[in-house]
Amino acid sequence: MSWSSASGRKELEARLRRIGGAADPDVDLAEGALLLAALDRPRVPLDRYRHHLSLLTRDTADEAGKRGAADSLSKRVEAVNAVVFERYGYEGDHLTYDDLQNANLMRVIDRRKGLPVTLGILYIHAARAQGWRVDGLNFPGHFLLRLEHEGERAIVDPFNGGRLCDTASLRELLKALAGNEAELRPEHYAPVRNRDVLLRLQSNVKLRLLQDQRPGEALEILESMLMIAPGRPALWREAGLLNAQLGNLRAAVLGLEQFMELSQDPGGLHEAASLLQDIKTKLN
Repeated sequence: MSWSSASGRKELEARLRRIGGAADPDVDLAEGALLLAALDRPRVPLDRYRHHLSLLTRDTADEAGKRGAADSLSKRVEAVNAVVFERYGYEGDHLTYDDLQNANLMRVIDRRKGLPVTLGILYIHAARAQGWRVDGLNFPGHFLLRLEHEGERAIVDPFNGGRLCDTASLRELLKALAGNEAELRPEHYAPVRNRDVLLRLQSNVKLRLLQDQRPGEALEILESMLMIAPGRPALWREAGLLNAQLGNLRAAVLGLEQFMELSQDPGGLHEAASLLQDIKTKLN
């Protein structure tokens, strides 16, 4: 289906808002990422991308059967790696990491390269379709996955060919990202919710647009994040501030008022109330 018409765009946004109202376990990561990608490529039908996702599912099932992966965590990892990275040739984009295409799942499927989080979404899709337990981890700066089976765990790096990560390699990666003083903490191993994976995906795009001094486009990404996570006060605050920066004062008021309704942070509420008063003065 193409979303080129205005009615198609509204349907796309309605589907994203349904994700925003869904219970987190019911959020389909790959479908959600495709819908977010379609916001940037509204004239491109999604059918062939959904077909590709079905091929990943089918081929992983076939590979798992060949390898006897039903009762072996290591064989499960081998099966997904064989399909995602060997058969279909996905790889992390080390050369042009900041290319915005790397955060658009449609373009990632086209190009067979992407960010850790987009490749991770494909990996999760292939594994979960087999009924296997796999989650994204709250590791800073680099999206990692954890597969589990009967008390055994494996941490996988989807950006580097599904490489298994032990404690030493995780510590090395963390220090490379956060500095030599950084140390592994329990929260780095914590699973993240499906909705947070999609937010992490969009946050990559938003931050790059802000760095490139493109606040209007960053605001569009922020609005997509609010569609799938309308209950997050920090997003409303950021929307209010960005709208104020762009001169969209009524939208800024709406964002800050929503933040104040949802937030329980006294300091943030005081700051927002002061800014809100200033904006309303300008409107009057």
